[in-house]
Amino acid sequence: MRKPQRKYKKNATSMRLVGALVGQFRRKAHMTQRALSEHLPIDEETVASIEQGRRNLQPDVAEIMDQVLGTKGALAVAVENLPEVDKYPLYAEEFMRYEREALSVSWFEAVTVPGLLQTERYARAAFTSAVPPFDDEEYEAAVTARLERQAVLHRKPPLVASFVIAQGVLMQQMGGAAVLKEQLRHLRACADLTGLSVQIMPFERPLHAGLSGPFVLVETADHQQYAYVEHQRGSQLTDDPATVTALNQRYGMLRTQALNTEETKGLLERMAGEL
Repeated sequence: MRKPQRKYKKNATSMRLVGALVGQFRRKAHMTQRALSEHLPIDEETVASIEQGRRNLQPDVAEIMDQVLGTKGALAVAVENLPEVDKYPLYAEEFMRYEREALSVSWFEAVTVPGLLQTERYARAAFTSAVPPFDDEEYEAAVTARLERQAVLHRKPPLVASFVIAQGVLMQQMGGAAVLKEQLRHLRACADLTGLSVQIMPFERPLHAGLSGPFVLVETADHQQYAYVEHQRGSQLTDDPATVTALNQRYGMLRTQALNTEETKGLLERMAGEL
């Protein structure tokens, strides 16, 4: 899963509250998000993300906002007293919980190597490309959290996990040739894990069922099924039967169109050997 993992430290409910306060104070001051951003070391999009509760308001920015909006330190005090409990961003938090408890996961990826299969160096390269960029604390928290998620692949009883990855993902030298080579070898090793299958969608299949983009299907311990889709502005988690059924059908087609598991293992070995 490709998405940037924004600040992990603060409680999601509190983030929404602080965001609502920012929006309320801004409107009371008769300012647009763009106008407010012109007084801050952040852009208009980041102001919008803060107001939506998707990104933390940093203490230094809160202090400037208080000055600009005339809020007498209210935002700085609110930020200072937020509980530090969340490990995942608001938009992904519920999905991560289902992922940890899943009976099965089916994942189609066409942008980056799925997060559950990334090496540390690959994850670090992926998070380095985030825009707006992470600060050092966010960056380390993001990498740590991503690696911790991978424990689900080694639990007992084993998770049933299927991954279909577009070949183009494995041609992109994220972090350089050495990082990609290590990642390819890691994928090959993962392909031998109990309950896990990896399949590559080869270039020779220019038309396939995944052209609309990546998605993940999760089945929980109580046999509830969810579909999860990420995009530039956030993500969507749904248990809508029509949506889940359609994506299940699409994933089934993808598996028939991709290389089988043995062909995939051979291709991974050849690709790693060529680097």
